[in-house]
Amino acid sequence: MSGAAPAPARRVLRRVLSAPGALAGALILAVLIAGAILAPLVVPYDWNETRVCARLAAPSATHWFGCDLYGRDIFSRVLYGGRYSLSVGIATVAVSLIFGGLFGTVIGYAGGRIDALGTRAIDVMLGFPPIIMAILVVAVLGVGVWNAALAVGIAGIPRFARVVRGATLSLVEREFIEGAHAIGADRTRVIRRHLLPNLAPTLIVLTSLDLGNAILSTATLSFLGLGAQPPAPEWGAMLNAGREFIRYAPWTMLFPGAALFLAVMAVNLVGDRLSQVLDPRQRGRS
Repeated sequence: MSGAAPAPARRVLRRVLSAPGALAGALILAVLIAGAILAPLVVPYDWNETRVCARLAAPSATHWFGCDLYGRDIFSRVLYGGRYSLSVGIATVAVSLIFGGLFGTVIGYAGGRIDALGTRAIDVMLGFPPIIMAILVVAVLGVGVWNAALAVGIAGIPRFARVVRGATLSLVEREFIEGAHAIGADRTRVIRRHLLPNLAPTLIVLTSLDLGNAILSTATLSFLGLGAQPPAPEWGAMLNAGREFIRYAPWTMLFPGAALFLAVMAVNLVGDRLSQVLDPRQRGRS
């Protein structure tokens, strides 16, 4: 029907994109994602092809971002790097979301001693800076881009668990949960059919706000040599490879750093606006 109200998802999307900052962030993110997906079709050179130009050649009409130490085209590597950095960031947030969200929901719904023990475990994990915890996990699992993603995801579990637990505690006192108990619904059904759907806005906001941090943290591990390994064109690894030449070939760090900055900024702009739209406590500020 033409007069029907727009679907909730469409209405939320319209409100998110009504803010200029969120719209700019969404456009930047769309360009980066499109560049990563279409990289095989649009890059002028193979990302690992050497000697396509002079070593550390400056940006030019044929090599827009210049070349690295091995004569590889940096523009091609930055576009392909989006496949690593963005996908690893999404995988990292998925680990935090699944395990942290489930843990926070279970202990918040269970209450009592289980909630007390779970809360203590969360407090202990939060006592470690996330990057230190991620480094410890990588030390156990070994270096590698996906091990780094898993490490950052594990480090993010307590943040998700704490927020989701608090949201769950506010839901378990609601009438519809008491009604589900009254008709004999078991705990699994209450969590699956009643708690998780009502926690969805909180989970969406958490995911959007944490994605930028996940991308930056995995790039940090790669920069430290604990994540993606050469010759992978991951942005953090490219920053690490170019740091020796920052004085006389700054483009080796400038362009992968700019891509990383734009990705994190875009995600944060969209996530901040999404939190204003979906979080009732912030709607008055929007």
